Amino acid sequence: MASPTIMTEILYGVDNFSNDTDACGNHNRFHWPDYVILAVTLIISAGIGLFYGCFGPKQKTASDFLLGGSSMGTFPMAMSLASSFITAIELLGNPAEMYVYGTQFWMTCIAFTLVIPITSHFYLPVYRHLKLTSAYEYLEMRFNSYVRTYGAAMYMLQMILYTSVAVYAPALALSHVTGLNTYIAVSCIYIVCIFYASQGGMKAVMITDTFQAAVLVGSILVVLGVGDRMAGGSGVVWNHNSVSERIELFKMDPSPTVRHSFWSVVIGGTFYWLTMFCSNQASVQKYLSVESITQARQALWVSCGGLILIFTINFYTGMIMYAAYHDCDPLKNSEITARDQLLPLYVMTYMGHLQGVPGLFVAGIFSASLGGFSSELPDSCDGERLYPRSTQMGIARAAGSENRKMDFLHLWAAQLRARVCRGADGERAPALSFNGMVGGITLGLFSLGMFFPWSNSKGALCGAAIATGLVVWIGIGTQIALASGVIVYEEKFTTVSGCACENVTEVPYTTLPDVQIQETRWWLELYKLSYLWYSLLGFLTTIIVGLVFSILTGSLDSCHLDEDLMSPPVKRLLESLPSNIKRMLRLSEEVRGFDCSRWTPVCALKFIYP
Repeated sequence: MASPTIMTEILYGVDNFSNDTDACGNHNRFHWPDYVILAVTLIISAGIGLFYGCFGPKQKTASDFLLGGSSMGTFPMAMSLASSFITAIELLGNPAEMYVYGTQFWMTCIAFTLVIPITSHFYLPVYRHLKLTSAYEYLEMRFNSYVRTYGAAMYMLQMILYTSVAVYAPALALSHVTGLNTYIAVSCIYIVCIFYASQGGMKAVMITDTFQAAVLVGSILVVLGVGDRMAGGSGVVWNHNSVSERIELFKMDPSPTVRHSFWSVVIGGTFYWLTMFCSNQASVQKYLSVESITQARQALWVSCGGLILIFTINFYTGMIMYAAYHDCDPLKNSEITARDQLLPLYVMTYMGHLQGVPGLFVAGIFSASLGGFSSELPDSCDGERLYPRSTQMGIARAAGSENRKMDFLHLWAAQLRARVCRGADGERAPALSFNGMVGGITLGLFSLGMFFPWSNSKGALCGAAIATGLVVWIGIGTQIALASGVIVYEEKFTTVSGCACENVTEVPYTTLPDVQIQETRWWLELYKLSYLWYSLLGFLTTIIVGLVFSILTGSLDSCHLDEDLMSPPVKRLLESLPSNIKRMLRLSEEVRGFDCSRWTPVCALKFIYP
C-alpha cells in the first residue's frame, strides 16, 4: 500500500484533470518505474511459492498441500478468502457498472452481511466437523459417488470458464496501457500463478493472497485519492452523478425482469454469494485451513468487511470516472470498444504522467487476477479421488503434478476465451451469470443433503440435472437475445458534446423502458429474467425437484444417515417439533444409542413408512 509521504507527493503534484494526453486521445504509456512495480509484484508472488515449495516445511500429506496442514492464521485466511472473490472482473467491471448503470448494484454489500451468519451457523459446522479434504466428499457421504462426480464436474466447468475470463481482464488492461500482446499477457499470468500455486500449495496461496491483497487495496486507494483530488473533491463528484441520476440505492420495482433492483441485488445477490461462501470448493478448503471454527468465523467477518470496502472504493471510482467524462463519453467517442477498458483508459489518460501510478494500478489488477485464479488451483482436483489414503508417500509432488495438468487446461481455455471475447461489451455480467447458473445448483445439492434428511441420491441427481437444463437454457438464451438486440437494457445518460475531437455523431438521449422486447414469443419472458436471480432459480429447482423425486423413488431411511451430515440448526429444529408434526412429516420420535447406521452411534430422526 502506498505510504502517506508518497500519497501526499502524488496529490500535491496534480491539478484538476491535468495530464499529458493530447486532445484526441493519444494516451500516456508505461515508464520504467511502472515496469519495475509490476515486475516486483510478480517476482515476489513467484518467490513465495518457491520458498514454500523448496525451503518451507515439507508437505507430506494431502492435508498439508491442500489445507496448509490446518495451521494457517486467521488474517491470512480472511485475506485469501476475500481475494478469491475480488477478481479483475470486479475491479474493472464494478466502476464500469457504476458509470453505465448507476449505484444500485452497490447494495450487494447488504447481501454480504446476510450471507456471513448463514454460512457460519448452517454450513460451516458440517464442513469443520467432517474434516474433509474435498467439499465433494460430503456429497458422496450423504448421497453416492455419482452425485459427488456431478458436483465436482460442475465446479470444474465453472472454474475453467470463470477464471479464463478473470485472467483475460488484466491482460486486456496491460495490453491497453503498454501495447503488449493480449495472448502473451494471458500466458504470463498463468505461468506465474501455476508456478507458485503448484509448488507451495495452500500455504503459498494464502500468503501470496495476503501480499496481493495489500497491493490491490493500495492501488485502488491511490487511484481513488488522486482521482478525487483531480475532480475537485467529493462534492463535485457527487453533483455530476446526482444530476445524471446515477445515484440510486432503493429501486423497489418488484419485477424480476428489472436488471438491478433492490430486490434482485439484495435477495438474488444473497443467494449468489451463498453459492460462493457455502458450496464453493475453494472457500471450504480455506475454512479447513485454520485450527478452529472460531477462527473460521472471525475470518468470515473480516473478509466481509474487506469485500464491502473494496466494492465501495470501486463504485466511488466509477463516480469519479463519470465526473471526468461527463461531457465526453469515450465509448460513444470510439476511444475504446468495451466497458471494461474504461478504468484503464481513465488511469492512463489522467494519471499516466505520474510515474509509478499506472504501474501500481496494473499491479493491483494483476494481483486481483492472480488471487482469484490461484485460490482455485490447489482445489482444482477432487483430492480424495486423486490421492487415496493408502498412498501418502510423495503426495505433495503428485498433487502438484495433477494441478499443473489442470492449470494448462485453464491456460488453453483462457486463450480461447480471449479470442472469443475480443471487442465484447463487458465481462462482468456474463461471468456473474455463469457463476450463478452453476453455483445455484451446487448450493442446492449441499442444502438438499444438510437440510432434508429424507432426500436421496436419485432425487439429488434428478433435481440437479433438471435445474442445469433450465438455467443453462435461460442463461444462453438471454446472452443470445442481448447480443442480437432483442433485449436492450436502459443505460444512464452520456454525451459527447464536450469532446475536443469527436469521432461519432451525437445521438439525442431518450428514455427507454428498462427492457425493450421487439418480439412477443413466450420464451422471451424467461430471457428477460435478471441474471441475479439465476442462483435462486437453480437452488429452488434443485431442492424442489430433488424432494419430489426422493418421495417418488422412496425417501431415505434416516437410520442410514449420520447425524453429522445434517446442519446443526436444522437437526435441532426437527428434534424439537411436536409429535403430531413429526408424524405428518413421517418422522418419529428421537432414537438414541446404536441404531442401524453404517457410520457411528447416532441420535437420528427415523422415518416411519406406512
